[in-house]
Amino acid sequence: MSDSTLELAKQFADIVTPHISDNLQRMSGIVGLQRFHKSKKLVGTALTIKCRPGDNLYIYKALTQLQPGQVLVIDGAGNDSNALVGELIMLYAQAHGCAGFVIDGAIRDSAAFYEADFPCYARSVVHRGPYKLGPGALNVPVSVGGQVIESGDIIVGDEDGVVSFAPSQAPALLAAIAKTQAKEEGIKQEIATGNRDQAWLNAVLQSAGI
Repeated sequence: MSDSTLELAKQFADIVTPHISDNLQRMSGIVGLQRFHKSKKLVGTALTIKCRPGDNLYIYKALTQLQPGQVLVIDGAGNDSNALVGELIMLYAQAHGCAGFVIDGAIRDSAAFYEADFPCYARSVVHRGPYKLGPGALNVPVSVGGQVIESGDIIVGDEDGVVSFAPSQAPALLAAIAKTQAKEEGIKQEIATGNRDQAWLNAVLQSAGI
């Protein structure tokens, strides 16, 4: 991960995921995961991990390669029988600058994630721990919540969920989002007038022919 990519990712720190999703044609984005922390924004770049369901050996391997600002993006095939991470892995990752976890699988020690407010999105929570037998792979394309993610992709998460996109898309996204924000601000001002007849409502209804 280059410093320039991380700096690019940080430009999304104050942008809500719905604005990113809208400008990705509402077709991209991770679905079906829950947030297990309080409210901290997740912004970073993906370090991808593909695990055998219920087995976290390659998460251990990823920890040895983790760089500050990276998000562990873990394809656990959506399995919820065994937790892939818990408090100890969280503490180690946090100490080494990890931005957060995005896991298509289960976690445990969920209270620790909440108290630490360490960004963590996962499929579910379960008390049963993982096996450590492998196989697995790092820095390969993974599928998480219906989204294919590559190592180095930018990851953004908030209370509405998680989105991902290639760094090459970021400049155009930032420009498009600025237009979205300006448009919505105009709509908010119109709503504040209290008028029943409003241009933004009429435009939608007229385009639908109703």
